Formats: sequence, C-alpha cells, structure tokens
Amino acid sequence: MKKEIEKASVLIEALPYIRRFAGSIVVVKYGGSAMVDEEIKTSVIQDIAMMKRIGMRPVVVHGGGNSITSLLDRLGKKTTFVDGLRITDAETAQIAEMVLSGSISKELVQCLQGQGINAVGINGKDGDTLIARKKLNDGKDLGFVGEVVRVNTALLDSLMANDFVPVVAPVGTDFEGNTYNINADYAASAIAGALHAQKLVFLTDVEGILRDKDDPSTILRQLTLTEAENYIADGTISGGMIPKAHCCMDGIRQGVQSVHILDGRIPHSLLLEIFTNEGIGTMMTR
Repeated sequence: MKKEIEKASVLIEALPYIRRFAGSIVVVKYGGSAMVDEEIKTSVIQDIAMMKRIGMRPVVVHGGGNSITSLLDRLGKKTTFVDGLRITDAETAQIAEMVLSGSISKELVQCLQGQGINAVGINGKDGDTLIARKKLNDGKDLGFVGEVVRVNTALLDSLMANDFVPVVAPVGTDFEGNTYNINADYAASAIAGALHAQKLVFLTDVEGILRDKDDPSTILRQLTLTEAENYIADGTISGGMIPKAHCCMDGIRQGVQSVHILDGRIPHSLLLEIFTNEGIGTMMTR
C-alpha cells in the first residue's frame, strides 16, 4: 500500500505542471550517453511519449557525432576536431547527413512510434527549415560546418498541427545549395527560439552547471541570463560548459521561457525535471 500511496503523491505533484504546460512546445536536444545506452534511450523515448500524451508538443533535435566518427573510421577517413568542431570536407558532410538523417533519425522515429506516438524524421534541408552559412572558428575555415541564420518553421508547425513529433537532424543548406553539418546544440537553440518554445532541454552527460566542476553537490538549480554571463566572466562556467551555456543564453534571448541542462544518464530525467518541484538539473530563465 505504501508504494501505491507514493505513486499517487507523485501524480498529485505533477498535476499543476501538466495543467501549466499543456499545449506548450518543448524542444529536446537528444545526445550523449542517452543515445548509446539502450536502457536510458528507452526511458528518454518514454518520457517524450508521455509529454506528447499529456498534451505537450515536443520537438526532438538529435546529435550523432560518435556514430559519424565510427563510420568515418570504418571508411578509413581521418577525423580532426578544432575546439570541438569537426573539420568537414564535402565527402564528410555527405557522410554526416547520411548518418544523421538516415540510421539515427529513423531509429528514433521507430522508437517513438513503438510507444504509439506519430513521428516524422526530417533534416534542416526539408522545407528549408534550417538555412545556414559557413561557420568560421576564429577566422579558420572548417569546411562544411554551418551555423543557422534562419529557421523556417512552416514544416515543423504543419507536423505538430497534424499530431506528429518532428525529429530533426541538424543538417542545413545555404542559398547556393551547399550542405552544412550544424552543431546540434545550436540547431536546437535556434529552432526553440523560432518556435517560441516554452522550454528547451539539453540532455547531456553532466548533472548541470556546477559552481565547482568536480563537486556535483554544487549544482546551480536555477540561474538568470545575467547570472550566467557573470559566471562565464568569473570562470565559474568554464571549459566545455561554456558553449552549452551560450546555447542556453541564445535560447533565452530568442524568447524561450526556460532552458534546462539535464543529466541524460539518469532514467526519466525529462519527467523528473519538468514535472517535479525540485527538478534534477539546471534551469536558466531571463
């Protein structure tokens, strides 16, 4: 009986959040270990299906860097990174699109449909959803690495209006028809801003933003845009967390109401963050 009472308490705690977020758009950037560990992958898919079932409108933007690297290795093609960005020639761009829009996208769609949820996989070239340009890294040309300059939401809006969950691969095109591989975090931020999403959620391999990167107990549960800027300036946010924080800040500046960084390795982290009082990650607001 005690377990049943605890389950009822969880549902009661979630009820005001279910009412509050019904009909809202939530963009989920799906990547990291949550894409590799089968048990965690299942829990993420279940969370997204639950969000859809209770009236939210999820949009999934996925990465797939490890899968791209694995295929490049099998093809005998060397992978080189500069500041975390893959140097991408024309052939690598084609391979990245094949992996992202092919095997990864279709697997996620199949998993969602296995939960009884309608889903469609697209990439940013479909419907001119992601218009990109070449991204320079401190003036260095990395090849066909792109940054989003415009998001056309027509296709995404149409899919959601017809009860589908869009699953978006971060591949874009420019006005000359060149294909660009886009960092999934930045693609998710741009899409969330263009859709005026209620929430943007990054599933990562860290607990959230920490005051001390070596001490998980120092997690910052909430912070504002200004506080994030100050933490970057004073070095509290450093290293690999800086680009993630910048993506969060970009989302807030573009109108997303709250951005969350969660440890995707925790089962049902999406539900725990959105539908409980305490949450489990870091939430950034304006």
